[in-house]
Parts: sequence; structure tokens; C-alpha cells
Amino acid sequence: MIRYALIFALAAVPVTVEAQQTDTMSDISALIDARSEKSAETARQLWEWAEVGYQEQKSSALLMQSLKTNGFSIKSGIADIPTAFMAEYGDDGPVIAILAEYDALPGINQDAVSSRAPITGKGAAHACGHNLFGAGSVEAAIAVSKWLNSTGTAGRVRLYGTPAEEGGSGKVYMVRAGLFDDVDFALHWHADDENSAAARTTLANRSAKFRFRGVSAHAAGAPEKARSALDGVESFNMMVNMMREHVPQESRIHYVITQGGTAPNVVPDFAEVFYYVRHPDPDGVDAIWTRLEDAARGAALGTGTKVDWEIIHGNNPLLVNETLARMMDAKLRQVGGVEYTPAEKEFAKTIYASFDKPSHELGSQAEIQPYSKSLGFGSTDVGDVSYATPTVGLRTATWVPGTSAHSWQSSAASGMSIGFKGTQVAAKTLALAAIELFTNPQLRAEAREEFDKSRGPDYQYKSLLGDRDPPLDYRN
Repeated sequence: MIRYALIFALAAVPVTVEAQQTDTMSDISALIDARSEKSAETARQLWEWAEVGYQEQKSSALLMQSLKTNGFSIKSGIADIPTAFMAEYGDDGPVIAILAEYDALPGINQDAVSSRAPITGKGAAHACGHNLFGAGSVEAAIAVSKWLNSTGTAGRVRLYGTPAEEGGSGKVYMVRAGLFDDVDFALHWHADDENSAAARTTLANRSAKFRFRGVSAHAAGAPEKARSALDGVESFNMMVNMMREHVPQESRIHYVITQGGTAPNVVPDFAEVFYYVRHPDPDGVDAIWTRLEDAARGAALGTGTKVDWEIIHGNNPLLVNETLARMMDAKLRQVGGVEYTPAEKEFAKTIYASFDKPSHELGSQAEIQPYSKSLGFGSTDVGDVSYATPTVGLRTATWVPGTSAHSWQSSAASGMSIGFKGTQVAAKTLALAAIELFTNPQLRAEAREEFDKSRGPDYQYKSLLGDRDPPLDYRN
């Protein structure tokens, strides 16, 4: 029988802090392990649906139902986003938030097998493991709710269902709406090929769709009457590619042409290119962005076309809190890494053979990476949350070591037992971290002091996407 009553319940004799931690770890592990089949079922269902940003109707409904069944109160459609929600359990005390993502990536798909095998007719996949993120965070929140109930601890655990992390900045709209104003601490995690709670920040970023409009005509019969929108896009791209040589080396600029015409003999009167700009500092993004807009205007002028653009998303960099990161690192080491079965080892060997110079070796999924502080080159809307409240996260080995995010290999592992095992590690670590925050007022005070110092006394929040409404159709 799983013991929902934890370490201090009916304790007849004093126990050491180490013993308390061991007992808490044992109880939380037992609780989460008992729900492992449910967690895997949820993760697999999200994987099969693979709903893209702001279209995660079935995925968000499934997570809300699981939380409601376990006694959480639910608020859906928050921040003017139909697939965003907030679920809460408990009364009074500190508010600990756990973030849950569940959007898939368009333009890639893969079956849960160890060789390249796209699924016919499927236009998206969980190649960033957000199906695991959603399922694991929900399980952590449920475990914490049971701990709160059995121990009588004053506090609230709040699960935020956050859509459209992939280029939609769902959390930014939630921060902008003040939905984190009463949160004391926020916890998150992410799928990865290693186990780490290192303090790794991210790049600020902004994206926009640049739309060029020209004049159509027969490409051979009347080319002089035409003004090619595609010429505008290509001229723009050429100028930006030359600009890459003259931006700070930590910057990142990338794009895709989303529309460029349909037939070579018809000069396109409309073309669109989707751009991302990244830099460690929001001001750096702004500086590069100004040059990007000037290049778009110049391309339109030079090709006789017109251009406009729509900001799609924008994220602030992650504000690291080392007080919390070191605590999370300790909890992850308590939980430990991922052990493969013989069948999983064979799966992993086949996947591993597909890599060119993998960054990690097979077997490292069982290890915890050393703690460090570093700059990461990805971006996430968790960054905006981290400026609203002290925030900490971790990564777990849900993928075969050496796997890159946004690849067929990550999608494959996210849909089978290797991914599900890494999710269990994340759920246990998040639950233990939340419990530590509920029971350790000194930790809360120190983390808050670091947070206030890092933001500075005159800090004012600024969204990198301005005052636009959520782009609910950006994936259409």
C-alpha cells in the first residue's frame, strides 16, 4: 500500500534531516511509480495527437481532466488563449507553480521506432518532447497535492497549462496578464539527452513573418509588367545573410520561406519569409531587429514591391537563480538517472548509430551531469516567467544520449518507454523540489533575495512581442 502519509506523520521519535529526506523520497517515488502506467498513457496519447501551437484542444483537455479527477480546481481559456489553463490544489501558504507544455512541432514526424520512419499523413511530431513535459508536470503536481493533503501543510500547488512554446510564446501572454503575480516560485523541466539541473540561461528572441507584395504577370510573355514578391524575399534574405558577418558572435538569425509562389511561369505577387533573431540580451535583439526591418524596406524598394511584417513571438532570456538551481541539482541526484532494459539498449544502439559525432555516450543516461552555470543558445518563453517569479528547471534523459532536439530521433524516443522513464525522473525531482520549497523558509528567503538582486531595484517588465494579441492562427 502506498504511504500517502509522509515522514512526519505520527512520528514517535525525532529523526534526522537526512532520514526525513530519505523517507520523503521513498514516498514520492512510490506514489509516482504507482501512476507510471497512467503517465505513460498520457504521454503517448499527446504524442499521437501531436497538436501544434494554440491548436492543442484535445491535449489540454486530457491534462485538465486528469487534474480535475485528482481534486484540482480548473480555470481554462486564460489569457485569451483557448488551450491555456490553470489548475490549483491547496489553501493558504506559498504558491508553487509547475509549468506544463504540450505543443508539437510542424514539418517533421516519426514513428516510435529506431530507424527513420515518417508516419504517412502526419504533419507534426513531438520532436521536442513536450508530450513528456506535459505528462510529467501533471504527475508531479498530483504527487505534491497528495503530499499537501496527507501532511496538512499550508500551501498551494498550481499547474499552468502553457500552449505554443514553439514560436508562439504562450507563457508571455500569461505573464503579461498578471497570472504569475501571486506565485512564489515556478518549476519547469524539459526533455533532453542528459540529466542536468545546471544553471543554464537562454537567448532572448523575436520572430516575425515578413510579407512582400508585388504584381503578377506571365514570366515569359510580359515580365516587364511584373514585380516579383519572391524577388523581394530573396533580396531581403541576401542582405540579412551578409549582415550575419557583422553581428555579435552570440547572435543567431534564421529563416524559412513559407510562401514563394506556385508556378515558375507566374511571377508571384505574394511571398512570405518567417524570421527569428536571437541574442543573450533583449537590447541586442532590438538592435539587430532594427537592421532587419531596414533590410526589408530596402529589399522592397529595390524590387518595386511592398512589405509589411507581423511580430509573431518574443521571449526574454532565462533569469538564472543559483540558489534554486543548486537545490534542484541535489534533488535530481537523489532521484538518479535512467536505466535501460535490454530491449531499450538495442533501440538506443540503433538510434546512436545514426548520429555523426554524438555529444554524449551511451550509458550517460544513468548519470547526472556536473553542476555548472552557462549560456544556452536556445530560447524559451519560460524566460518571461523567470522575471515574474523565481524560477528553476531541469532536464532529464528522455532521449538516447547524443540526440538533438527537433529531430526524428527525439520524436521516436518521446513516443516510447525511454522517453517515459525520463519523464518519471522529472516528475519525482519536481515533486521533491516543490516539497523542499514548502518546508524550507530559509531556502525561500535566500532564493527571493537572489531574485530581487538579479532583477535590480528599478526593474520593469517589458515584453518582446509588444501588446499584440495571442497569434492563435500562427500555425495555420
